[in-house]
Amino acid sequence: MILSIILIIVGFFLLIKGADFLVDGSSNVAKKFNIPEIVIGLTIVSIGTSMPELFVSISSAINGYPDMAIGNVIGSSIANLLLILGASAIIKSIKFKRETRLIEIPLCLFVSIIFLTLCNIGQNVTRVDGIILISLFILFILYTIVMSFEAKKFDKEDDIGEDEEAKPTKGPIIKDIIFIILGFLALKFGGDLAVDNTVKIAKILNVSEKIISITILAIGTSLPELVTSVSASIKGESDIAIGNILGSNIFNMLLIIGTSSLIKPIVYNISYNKDMIILLIATTLLSLFTIIPPKNKMNKTNGIIYFIMYICYMISLFYI
Repeated sequence: MILSIILIIVGFFLLIKGADFLVDGSSNVAKKFNIPEIVIGLTIVSIGTSMPELFVSISSAINGYPDMAIGNVIGSSIANLLLILGASAIIKSIKFKRETRLIEIPLCLFVSIIFLTLCNIGQNVTRVDGIILISLFILFILYTIVMSFEAKKFDKEDDIGEDEEAKPTKGPIIKDIIFIILGFLALKFGGDLAVDNTVKIAKILNVSEKIISITILAIGTSLPELVTSVSASIKGESDIAIGNILGSNIFNMLLIIGTSSLIKPIVYNISYNKDMIILLIATTLLSLFTIIPPKNKMNKTNGIIYFIMYICYMISLFYI
């Protein structure tokens, strides 16, 4: 079992570094073509931090572990909100932009409801469901691109300053392409190591795949979001901290499960409905944080509430 634990740690390391390589390489290529930096952040960076979940879920689905494919996504989404966003708010209050309050938080709640509905129809996620999820994901990407250019006007009442456009990076593009390739390879092997050895430990400890995937795997694959959001919170970049979390949760349900189910339909265990209700409650609570004092801000108290909720949720997995 010790060897499996070591290999899981190695897998997580490869997932994190793979995401870093992919984001850095893709960002540099985009900047070389003068793509605005805000577009890069809303698309490439957010997707990049969700790559560990994508490769773990795809690997789980292909290898016949549906509980791990679904559990990783749901567990990661819950960890993103309650654990990561909670920790970020405890470190420094997070301000909600008008766009986030009126569009992105309600959109995240809407996506969660759609996801829960599709999963419970026939208790599986079919290829048709996958097509629906991928289609919604494409619409979300189009939204982020449009809003990236309209955000200044949309948020002008919040006194948001002008963003600098991305400056073209120097150096040969081949280096960035190599980074992208290395990123995908690290993600692929890291995902396989994490999934295979997590299954071994689950069998040794006689613990269900669901529990392992919604705890260890979920937290492990959420490490890129944790590093990104906490770092952004410390620097006072609230839009990155909250945007990374909401974007990642939307990507988790639309892109990751959509892609996984296209490759191989996923059986849905209805016991996950309890976890999805927790996710819906957490997202609804986030929307309430924008209207109750202190308005338009998630302060340390809100962060502590989220953090305590996550601890209670972890305890409930083993005792309820």
